[in-house]
Amino acid sequence: MAKIGARKILLGHGSGGRLMHDLIRGLLLNKLNNPVLKDLSDSALLDIKGPLAFTTDSFVVSPLFFPGGDIGKLAVCGTVNDLTVSGASPECLSLSLIIEEGFDYALLEKIVDSISKTAKQAGVKIVTGDLKVVEHQAADKIFINTSGIGRIIKGRKLSVRNICVGDKVIVSGDIARHGLSVLAKRKGLDLGFAINSDCAALNGLLVPILKKTDAIKFMRDPTRGGVATTLNEIAESSGFGIRVEEKCLPVSNKIRAACELLGIDPLYVANEGRVIIIVKKDSAEKVLNLLKKNRLGQGSEVIGSLTKENKGKVILKTSLGTERILDMLSSEPLPRIC
Repeated sequence: MAKIGARKILLGHGSGGRLMHDLIRGLLLNKLNNPVLKDLSDSALLDIKGPLAFTTDSFVVSPLFFPGGDIGKLAVCGTVNDLTVSGASPECLSLSLIIEEGFDYALLEKIVDSISKTAKQAGVKIVTGDLKVVEHQAADKIFINTSGIGRIIKGRKLSVRNICVGDKVIVSGDIARHGLSVLAKRKGLDLGFAINSDCAALNGLLVPILKKTDAIKFMRDPTRGGVATTLNEIAESSGFGIRVEEKCLPVSNKIRAACELLGIDPLYVANEGRVIIIVKKDSAEKVLNLLKKNRLGQGSEVIGSLTKENKGKVILKTSLGTERILDMLSSEPLPRIC
């Protein structure tokens, strides 16, 4: 790998000429190679039968590298998770890079290595993509877009319309780590302890459970806006109320201390490796036990339930026994976390 600063990305790397072809073949195709991608055609030619899920997402996180992840890992995990929570088994992704002129080649190589490693771990292929280089200061180092296709798991049509009163709400692990990890790295905060992002691809956790049981009615990953905002989205869309028990929320002591120090509510901090699951009331323990068998779900907890009262609202029962409304976040307190 080249030393940082020894080699830079030039405008010519996005010109369509020899520099661009050398970059695509020497780095991207070398790191991400598979039978579909190697043809380097204008479109990936796929043979996928049955109902599909299709999604797209863009990633502009700052800084590019943070404890527990980087923009490359985030780009793969984010799109894989969007497919998975829709009830699909992710199969292939596109990868588009918008790179600022002067960006270090070695950093690009490190990001592509992370993309390759994360995609392999998630069992998905990068099958097509695009590369653009823009003038210096026309972008902030590098932006990534990934789109994904997944095959809907047979008999698993997840929808907010499936939800009813009494259903249980599960969160798959401790919350607020990603947003705080990015913030601490960006601001150079010394909290006295390390906070690693929870960034992870969740298909390995959730797809086997979806294939095993029909107890899951709906899922969503609580990224921007955190758990509180995601729960509000579910309450508004379903027309039911959601009651959450504060004592059941999985917040680590480190995260709680950091949030108190910074004046941030962990319920509004982004997550990139967690999922909120709405399950049938009588199947909550079964799903919880299945989640806890996997490393990514060991911190899962039932945090609340759907109610006929307080329609469209989320009510938090505090540890003191009082109740308060959890509103939807009005604006992102931690910008550029994905």
